[in-house]
Formats: sequence, structure tokens, C-alpha cells
Amino acid sequence: MRRVLLPVLFTGCFIFESIFIELMPAKFFSGQHILVPHLLIMAILFLTIYGNRNLGILYGFIFGLLFDVVYTEVVGIYLFMFPVIAYLISKIMKVLQTNLIIVSIVTLLGVGLLEIGVYEMNFLIHRTTMGFPSFFGNRLVPTLVLNLIFIILVAYPLKRQFEKLADQLRNE
Repeated sequence: MRRVLLPVLFTGCFIFESIFIELMPAKFFSGQHILVPHLLIMAILFLTIYGNRNLGILYGFIFGLLFDVVYTEVVGIYLFMFPVIAYLISKIMKVLQTNLIIVSIVTLLGVGLLEIGVYEMNFLIHRTTMGFPSFFGNRLVPTLVLNLIFIILVAYPLKRQFEKLADQLRNE
């Protein structure tokens, strides 16, 4: 079951992100704010926290590479960021409780780290001219609000699914 369900779940998250962007009205918030769904990294972080850290990092590598190849011109940013964020979040969660609210906040922190990391990499190689205050107000905050809504909708089902996975892994 696990061999089929996880790739299907992560592929669905990967595809849903692009479908969401395509279906969202272009003039949402009068065109000033950029909303970026990060359902894939949220699912990877939930797998890392509730399921298995090594599986979360592995899926971070695989889908980070896929994300880079399909969506970006610079191969390596997401390939690097997805597993690193999964690893950092797993270390943070060793100190904190795995309460759903705390996990949701930490997952939102992971999304923020991803956005800032990608922005800084693009700024470093001169692929963006947007200043950090503009990035913060026009992209980071709206993205975090959108992903908070996604977390509220999918946190409990993801938690249950990955806890079942962790039980299956322990029983094998």
C-alpha cells in the first residue's frame, strides 16, 4: 500500500500546485500580490514529522529535482531546499511536541524558509530585481496566508495518513 500511495499522494500535490495557479484569477488582489501554493513541501514536512524522516528527505530530493526540471530554469534550488528544510524541521521537531497545531506552525515556518531561500538564491544570481521589503509584502505574506488555509484543510488527513504509514513501517 505504501509503495503506491505515497508516490500518488506526492504526485497529486505536485500537479495540484500548477492546476491551482492556472485556475486562480490573474487579477486576484488587483494583481499586486503573488500567491504561491506549497502543498508539496507541506506534505513532505508532514511525512518527515509524522512518518519517517529518511523517507521525507528522500521524497524531498526526488520531488525537488522534479520541481526544478519542470518549473524552474535553475536546476538545483528546490533539489537543495526541499531535503534541507525537511531535515531542519525534523531536528526542530525533536525538541517540540508533535501536536497538530505546533506541527502546522512549524510547517508554515518551513514554507517561509523555502520562499526566503528561493528568493535569496534568485537574488544572488540576479534572476530577480525585487527588493526584500517588496518580496515580504507582495509574495511572502500572501503565500503564508494561502498555505495556512491549505494547512487548515489538509493537516488532519495528512497526519492520520502518515501516522498509519509510521505504524506500518514499525510493524515491518
